[in-house]
Amino acid sequence: MSQAVTEPDEQPGLRRDLSGRQVGMIAVGGAIGTGLFLGSGLAISIAGPAVIIAYAVAAFAALALAYALAEMIVVHPEAGGFGPIAQRYLGGLAGFVQRWMYFAAQVVNIGSEVVAAGLYMQFWYPQMPLWLPVVVFSAVMLAVNASAVRYFGEFEYWFAMIKVVTIVVFILLGLTYIVFGLPGQAPVGVGALTEHDGFLPNGIGAVWLALTVVTFSYLGTEAVALTASESRDPARDVPRAARGTVLRLALFYVVGMLVVVSILPWNQVSTEDDVTQSPFVRLFAMAGIPAAAGVMNFVVLTAALSAMNTNLYVTARMTYSLARDGYAPKWFTGLSANGAPRRALLLSAVGLALAAAISAFSPETAFPMMLGLALFGALIVWLLILATQLAFRRQRAAEGLPPSPVRLPGSPVTTVLVMLFVAAVLLTTPFTEQFNTAWKAGLPFLLLLIGAYYVVRRRAAARG
Repeated sequence: MSQAVTEPDEQPGLRRDLSGRQVGMIAVGGAIGTGLFLGSGLAISIAGPAVIIAYAVAAFAALALAYALAEMIVVHPEAGGFGPIAQRYLGGLAGFVQRWMYFAAQVVNIGSEVVAAGLYMQFWYPQMPLWLPVVVFSAVMLAVNASAVRYFGEFEYWFAMIKVVTIVVFILLGLTYIVFGLPGQAPVGVGALTEHDGFLPNGIGAVWLALTVVTFSYLGTEAVALTASESRDPARDVPRAARGTVLRLALFYVVGMLVVVSILPWNQVSTEDDVTQSPFVRLFAMAGIPAAAGVMNFVVLTAALSAMNTNLYVTARMTYSLARDGYAPKWFTGLSANGAPRRALLLSAVGLALAAAISAFSPETAFPMMLGLALFGALIVWLLILATQLAFRRQRAAEGLPPSPVRLPGSPVTTVLVMLFVAAVLLTTPFTEQFNTAWKAGLPFLLLLIGAYYVVRRRAAARG
């Protein structure tokens, strides 16, 4: 059967009320959580100043993924983004596994972000019980997601804007300090890149190990595909947002890390989740910004809530997509009067509650397994997106259909190379302390999903 471009009016139900600027910021909001502000120290501690190389390499992979997604989404701007497209070109099993794997990975992220937000509130109110801000923030974010999508989009636009402005100010301050100096402080130059055991203090192997952590920072760029069914002009907005998001991330991460390792000795960059030790706080304090730690705490709080807000959005749309294709109860296809998939949001809320409880009450045992599942699941999703793009091109060529208006340069060679890169990162996870649970949690879950697919299909056949 020929696959022509799916026009927007062929997608019933969800409202097409997201503007181009909102689509772009939703993608940024999902990709930039607290990792840049706090977790970047972990990658630096592994690779030293050469972490810049790791962030640049991962940026190329993420940019290729963004182009691959945009190439397909322009033709098929459907609810559920890449999930239904995988089903269309790779078959039911791929569509089922990809969407449920992505749902699980994002639910874990949502739970970790809301607990992080609660911990940030304790910076100001140390006696406050953790459960209180977790419950309040969960209720607020669920209410935002249950509203009309244009209100969600506007809320997320400004939340994500806080992160973007903070990063830009940090980079400008850092470059000023490196080149010209700050009031009362001479310029530092870039000597720190090589002064402490060289640019590659732990060898090239450490750079590869750091790629596991670094690639985790770029996960979330695929979220832009989930906005296609609610964008006013998906053919224009989604490709633009996909490219813009990755280029922003590359700029923020690569230049941001250059600033950090040029100003602070790499072996002194903290890896602790303590806002007062963040490289951002230290630079803002050097610049004489009053209450730098308090300002940064507000920023990382909004970063966590923004990422949580976007991830709730994408899990609800993924559930809605699964229900439409018969892989989740049809009840979840129900929409509110304003076009929001509130029933699907309920399933995300249950996952949020479970993930938050586990991360709060079992942080040293169960939560590392959940984090491993999130990384494993996200990388599997990336592999399936790239495999879908290969099948997409092959089928359109076989049917004599015109190429997509947006094309991944160099594909299929580019696609295969990025797939090999992602697979290699996935195979490296057992050798990193932070993500060595990825296969322990991810592989059993993957096998469980494969088994569940055949059970669901058998039941559907029996009913039909």
